[in-house]
Amino acid sequence: MFRNKTKSESKYGFFPADSIGTISSSMRISGDVEAEHDMRIDGKIYGNVYCKAKVVLGPSGSIEGDLHAQNADIFGAVTGNITAKDVLCLKSKCSINGNLSVGKLDIEPEAEFNGKCTMVHEVTVVSEPEDQTPVNVFSRTKVELVNN
Repeated sequence: MFRNKTKSESKYGFFPADSIGTISSSMRISGDVEAEHDMRIDGKIYGNVYCKAKVVLGPSGSIEGDLHAQNADIFGAVTGNITAKDVLCLKSKCSINGNLSVGKLDIEPEAEFNGKCTMVHEVTVVSEPEDQTPVNVFSRTKVELVNN
């Protein structure tokens, strides 16, 4: 009852480090949203969304702005560009009006998408050790495509 609170505990209760942020259907947010962990959006966001993990946009959710995430499952509506570094899933009955930049794309039947799609693969540059003096820097550099 009178124990010390840990760093991950607040006066509102215990929140694990891998918790999911939720924007409920009754919420409206004007401005940019940033998240370190997974998030679910069932409300409306008028601004950009930046998430370093996975975003699930529910059927009642909408974003009027750009969405940037590692992965995303879209059931609702997005008016703006979407960047998903890994996988973007456009679920049935979703509505996208904007351009996509993705690693992998999954589109279900009845998903609505109006825009351009660019498939992006991360490029990793690996240089050889500096023990030899290179004649041409570009001839000593290896470029590898990495599919995550």
